[in-house]
Amino acid sequence: MKIGFIGLGIMGKPMCRNLMNKGYECVVYDLLPDNVEQMEEAGAQRAESAAEAAKGREIVITMLPNSPQVRDVVLGPQGIAEAMTRGSILIDMSSIAPLASREIGETLEEKGIEMLDAPVSGGEPKAIDGTLSIMVGGKREVYEKVRDLLLCMGSSAVYCGTLGAGNTTKLSNQIVVAMNIAACAEAFTLAKKAGVDPELVFQAIRGGLAGSTVMDAKVPMMLEGNDKPGFKIDLHIKDLNNAVETGHELGMALPMTVQVLEMFEQLHGDGLGQKDHSALIRYYEKITGVSVRK
Repeated sequence: MKIGFIGLGIMGKPMCRNLMNKGYECVVYDLLPDNVEQMEEAGAQRAESAAEAAKGREIVITMLPNSPQVRDVVLGPQGIAEAMTRGSILIDMSSIAPLASREIGETLEEKGIEMLDAPVSGGEPKAIDGTLSIMVGGKREVYEKVRDLLLCMGSSAVYCGTLGAGNTTKLSNQIVVAMNIAACAEAFTLAKKAGVDPELVFQAIRGGLAGSTVMDAKVPMMLEGNDKPGFKIDLHIKDLNNAVETGHELGMALPMTVQVLEMFEQLHGDGLGQKDHSALIRYYEKITGVSVRK
């Protein structure tokens, strides 16, 4: 089966590679020619536009930065909605606002095209390993059709409910991840300021109730001063803004989310938006004058 794959950034490239490694043929498109060339060298077929990548495909996958880009690629001039056929399936694996997913899906449904929102968690390392956690919204019968395909890119693909539920779940995930990173940054800065070795604190608490996947993945990066992005600050800002917007739509305040969002935005203002979100530790370095780096 040939799949259209649109969006070949940090996440899209390894996800597409994993599909090809499992025997799927991929027709790919990205705004950056270098990304397309890399995938072409890996065995993908080049398309000159998003619509060309989607034309005649039973399944099209999009992995794009945010709601406006998804809306434009799908519904804009020469969008993929005009190239896809009735009965085909769009799997949007971008992390976007749930309301945007529902609006795009409603328009596609009028054309006889099915849609799932299936954002992912795990960052670049798990995208490379094919062990992403995938959260899926849409019709259950459509999910069942593509579940095996999704599991070529992830270790889990959990059905979360109707269209938009995948992105609601992802926003919940991103809130928890942000809180974990902020808590770790604050706690390990406290330890260092009190004269205790943060590495020893990490080894002491990681196996207890405070331990988490986030702690295991991000605290070593903080201690090493490794800001290489697995998930960029700017992308986390986007997700938390979507969470706050969704909260407003529901009449719900998200005070802790807003506080961490403001920390990330300060780092963006300091020119660190393209760094890994674990660089939140630099916010605490700035306000305390203490560095936890080895």
